[in-house]
Amino acid sequence: MIDTLKAYIDLTRAHFFLAWPILFCSGLVLAFENYGGFSWGLVLKTVLISLFGFEAGLVLNDYVDRDLDKKALKPGDRFNRYWRLFGRRPIAEGLISSRNAFSLFLVLFAATSALILTLPFPNSLYVFAIMVYSYGIEYFYQVKKRDQKYPIAQLLGRTDLALFPVAGYLCYGQPDMTALAYLVFFYPWTMAHLAVNDLIDVKNDRIRGLRTIMVLYGMKGTLYWIVGFTLLHFLVSPLFLRELGDIAFYGFMLGFLLLAAANLYLLNEKSSEAGLKALPVFHGTMVIYAVSIILDFIY
Repeated sequence: MIDTLKAYIDLTRAHFFLAWPILFCSGLVLAFENYGGFSWGLVLKTVLISLFGFEAGLVLNDYVDRDLDKKALKPGDRFNRYWRLFGRRPIAEGLISSRNAFSLFLVLFAATSALILTLPFPNSLYVFAIMVYSYGIEYFYQVKKRDQKYPIAQLLGRTDLALFPVAGYLCYGQPDMTALAYLVFFYPWTMAHLAVNDLIDVKNDRIRGLRTIMVLYGMKGTLYWIVGFTLLHFLVSPLFLRELGDIAFYGFMLGFLLLAAANLYLLNEKSSEAGLKALPVFHGTMVIYAVSIILDFIY
């Protein structure tokens, strides 16, 4: 029983469970700010939508890669333990059957869909469409990166994460310049973050035959990718910052300083080990952005 529970915790990356609702709700509170009103009931509903929806995507990720993951390095490597608390790949290792994993995905998908359909129209349509698109592009990303000459999978695949806080916004708001500004601001961050992951996990990716950024372009090209998209993230930030207040502004400045420091560290060290140390900084900046937007609304 305990081993099964551990396996499901690793499958769903449950120790990150707070991050997804915080990011999603940062979009929601922006909609409250722009369109007026507030509802604790809607906040609770969006928390559940974000939690169930993101967890479903993580389960889908492992399900699609279940056969390739059997080729991965032995369980317990530091990167795997970062993402999976107990360091296991449950489907590939036979701890959870493929059938049970896919059933869990369907249950989470159904629960998320049911919650989304309680949103007023057309908000329900917007959020449902983003959810369906995200699962479709996640599947595309996992399959396409197995055989590509150019990073098409990466450039398209991580639009799902970039759209995640936008979906939170659309739970209450409408497609407008704020939603677009959040998407334009967050997308370059997702690209830099993805390349940091690839930098760390390059040994596994080569074993599994995946055409990731590191495999395609090597260390130098990957560092250029990370720094380039981080700079783009900074350059487009005024489009989004003008939608925010003072608390968010200072929070974002702190996030920018941390990202800049992480980039300088990577450029200096040029190693997978450095990537593993920089990755929590990238995740920390995401949380700082989201929390500062929420605090901006509260105060």
